[in-house]
Amino acid sequence: MTDSKPKIAMVVQRYGLEVNGGAELECRLYAERLTARYDVTILTTCAIDHYTWRDEYAPGEESIHGVRVVRFRVARERNMETFSRLHGEMMNGTHTREEEENWLLEQGPVCPDLITYIRTHKAEYEAFLFMTYLYYPTFYGVAEVPEKAILIPTAHDEPPIYLSIFADLFRQPKSIFYNTLSEQVFVENLFGNRDIRSEIGGAGVDLPDTIDSSHFRSDFNIEGPYIVYVGRIEEGKGCADLFRLIDLYNKYRMKSGREPLTLVLAGKPAMAIPERSYVKPLGFVSDNDKYAAITESEFLVLPSHFESLSIVVLEAFRLRRPVLVNGTCEVLRDHCRISNAGLYYQTPEEFCAFVDYLLEHPQICRQMGENGLHYQQKYYAWDKIIGKLSDLIQYTAV
Repeated sequence: MTDSKPKIAMVVQRYGLEVNGGAELECRLYAERLTARYDVTILTTCAIDHYTWRDEYAPGEESIHGVRVVRFRVARERNMETFSRLHGEMMNGTHTREEEENWLLEQGPVCPDLITYIRTHKAEYEAFLFMTYLYYPTFYGVAEVPEKAILIPTAHDEPPIYLSIFADLFRQPKSIFYNTLSEQVFVENLFGNRDIRSEIGGAGVDLPDTIDSSHFRSDFNIEGPYIVYVGRIEEGKGCADLFRLIDLYNKYRMKSGREPLTLVLAGKPAMAIPERSYVKPLGFVSDNDKYAAITESEFLVLPSHFESLSIVVLEAFRLRRPVLVNGTCEVLRDHCRISNAGLYYQTPEEFCAFVDYLLEHPQICRQMGENGLHYQQKYYAWDKIIGKLSDLIQYTAV
């Protein structure tokens, strides 16, 4: 008889406190909570940057917040020029399986040592949890241990998911853990895999006991009302569109004799940020400053076309702030529709109109903030999420 915890492995393309990515953060949040019930090992690469996959962490083993992390070297860095050209070709027309797998290799992170570890150590673990469908470690890792695999796909309606190679992936695992109902419906309609056991989880929200926002405006020299974007500042997250929209809105605003509305950006930039008096990039900030930025804002704006959950929207809800999101993203639209805590736009005209509406109706914004808090606590509480995931691990490990 032993009191040792069951061993599970979580496979993810990047892992670390310096890693800036929604799926990667979600993986870390799961891992740190699962350690109360399981002996958790993270299997990942040495990369921090998802554009280059360059090895920056040392290979081998370390502990992060009580979680064992095992890192493997990336076999080759990504050439973004080559990949961008290939990606454009692959997202149109039909292709052979060889061509699609070549696209997957070019995307990376190519890490054969990680796959070898899964193959040679699979008997040591009760279950393997694979985070994000899109990358090499998941695609080749699930194929090694389908009978022990839990796929956490973080999937949404985007061009790569229609590649034929992913039809195989989504039918292989023993179970699937979705972020939202809309993700589950989308995946099951696309791949016809309703026979695979699944649960809907997502992520909870962790806030410190106290958030000090008293010095936020003075520390960052911010005056007047502002809206805030939090996350990676890159074209893939819709930031180029956001810059065009804030320009358009402020042009209209100044024509009516009003001061421009400030857009505050909290996150690491991966694209050029236009130099405007009303665009204020803060760079990568502390958690306290991130939460303070949301708390002091009029509302959070999220222009992304593709989200599988959006932790930052749930954080805004927890902080009683409404959101304005891109309505072409079904997940974001559903968050707003079900919670009644945000608005969604699909045209520049709607963006401008909804910004004005939220700014001019503070009482309604306060009620939306309360609605958001209720929604987050009802559907995205950690005890419920980890309970569901543990049930799925138990089912998969049998």
